[in-house]
Amino acid sequence: MTLEEKKQEIDKDVKSNKVVLFMKGSKEFPQCGFSARVVQILNQHGTSYVTRDVLADPLLREAIKQYSDWPTLPQLYINGEFIGGCDIVTEMAQKNELAPLLR
Repeated sequence: MTLEEKKQEIDKDVKSNKVVLFMKGSKEFPQCGFSARVVQILNQHGTSYVTRDVLADPLLREAIKQYSDWPTLPQLYINGEFIGGCDIVTEMAQKNELAPLLR
């Protein structure tokens, strides 16, 4: 699979799932503190979401950074829109700006 094909796969994934978290590890077993923090926030909101493990797929790891034009992980998408990484998601949760998006 090429990088462009992987980005098309990401686009389809983001548009067909309400909440998608591209992260290191899985929601059951996060592999970095930032990913674990976003999982914790999503779990606190009781939202249903899917995760994609960038450690298991190096092409996905590169493609998601290009797709979003964002250099770091994790990356959260809600309703097909890129929300941000750990700092942005944490700040939005603290300001009660995240909950309305997850409904």
